Formats: sequence, structure tokens, C-alpha cells
Amino acid sequence: MGKHLFFITIFFVVSGFLGGNAFGLSDAFKNNIYNPGNLKPIDSVLKLKVGEKVPDFTLPSISGEKISLYQLKGKKNVVISFVPAAWTPVCSDQWPGYNIAKSIFDENDAVLLGITVDSIPTLFAWTNQMGTLWFHVLSDFWPHGKVADMFGVLRSDGVSERALFVIDKEGILQYANVGDINKRPDLKDLANELEKLKNR
Repeated sequence: MGKHLFFITIFFVVSGFLGGNAFGLSDAFKNNIYNPGNLKPIDSVLKLKVGEKVPDFTLPSISGEKISLYQLKGKKNVVISFVPAAWTPVCSDQWPGYNIAKSIFDENDAVLLGITVDSIPTLFAWTNQMGTLWFHVLSDFWPHGKVADMFGVLRSDGVSERALFVIDKEGILQYANVGDINKRPDLKDLANELEKLKNR
């Protein structure tokens, strides 16, 4: 965990230097961020439990590919990051942070799938402002929120929760965290869960 803690520390130092926001590097980006205010922390009920097999799904990526959970089975551990909406403060901060923490995924033979209920054009424009993200960004736009609803993280206002799921190479859910939608998840917790998979 020493190396992981080093990268996590660097991540928070950089975030702090930028005033807590990774998107602070781009004035154009910052001036287009919509702040929805303080939201109800959690507004859904999980439908999948740790230890259960995760149903397959296929979603379009901003790269033009269709990405299925099944195509990763037996090859990689999978981390799914649901975020509520493009062009909002915490989401625009959270995903660029995973670029800094990429080694955590690499060392634990894991890939990251980022999912929102936004459309492909919206996600394309939003993530372009972040720079290059190393992970697949997927649209759960239509049927609206179908995958988010399958996991039990579709909120009553039609956006997803801020949630992280870790799925092992056999397709079994090993970790589920639905956090306060107003706050960025703690990267240390995710690093610890991935480390557990490597040591199983």
C-alpha cells in the first residue's frame, strides 16, 4: 500500500493546490460549470448486493465503441464510477483525479468505466475540457438510466448517484459504495478494495 498512499497523497496535494478542484486548470471549463447547490445526499436503494453476480450490460462510449461488461469478464477487475451529471463541480473534479491515480488500477489489474445518464455529445464536450481520460466514458442516456436503475442508483430526479462498484474477474460484485452526492469519494477506500482483490 505504500506506493498507493504516495499517489493518493499526491492527488490530494494537487487538488488542494488547485483550490480543491481539478478543473481549476481551465478557465473555459470553470466558467461553464453548473452548480446545482446542495442536494439530498442519497436518493435511491441499491438493487445489487456484494457477493452477487452483476448482470451484463452494454453502453456506448464517447470513443464510438460499444462496451459490455461481459467482454471484460475473465480479463480484468472492473471499477464502475457512476457520477450524476456532466458540467457539475464534483463530477468535473472526480474523474480527472483518476488520471493521477491510474497506477492504482494498473497494479491491481483493473479497468475503470465511467458512467453518467448524459448523452454522448454532452459527454464528449465535457470530457474534452478535462483533457485525455484513460478510461471508457459511457452514456446511460437511453433507455434513460437503465444501467443505473439496474444497480439501484438512479435517483428520483433522473440522474445517478455518486457511486463506486468493484467487480472481480468472475463478474461478482465485491464492493459497493453509494456516497453523498455532494462529495468526492475517498480514493483510499477504493485502493484498499482493489488491493483485497489482488491478495485473494
